[in-house]
Amino acid sequence: MKTAVDSNIPLDVLLPDPIFGARSLAALEREAVHGSLLVCEIVVAEVAGQFGRLEDATAVFERASLQLLPTEMASAYAAGRAWCEYRRRGGRRDRVVADFLVGAHALLQADALLTRDRGYYVTYFPQLRLITP
Repeated sequence: MKTAVDSNIPLDVLLPDPIFGARSLAALEREAVHGSLLVCEIVVAEVAGQFGRLEDATAVFERASLQLLPTEMASAYAAGRAWCEYRRRGGRRDRVVADFLVGAHALLQADALLTRDRGYYVTYFPQLRLITP
């Protein structure tokens, strides 16, 4: 099974989050047993930005078995369509297109998404299987 991982999961572990840190780590470990853990460029950027050096960020992704799977054109297109629908429905700009890229990437290039952020994924990617810690 291919599980895409949203930014909030590794950030829970790295920062660490007192409420979700242990649960997110357990979820990562559980999903790694069932298959590969994938991230798109958005997740890499959001997580890697916490490190002062590229080498340190790379090492953390490798230790966590988080593999970069580049976003395909179909996923980028689906993200754009979902974001346009969100805006058409009156969605505020505080939810940026990057969030939709994570969802579309997971939907079209993985089997599920490990995330704590269910709300808009359920609405704009109803076919996406969500796994929460």
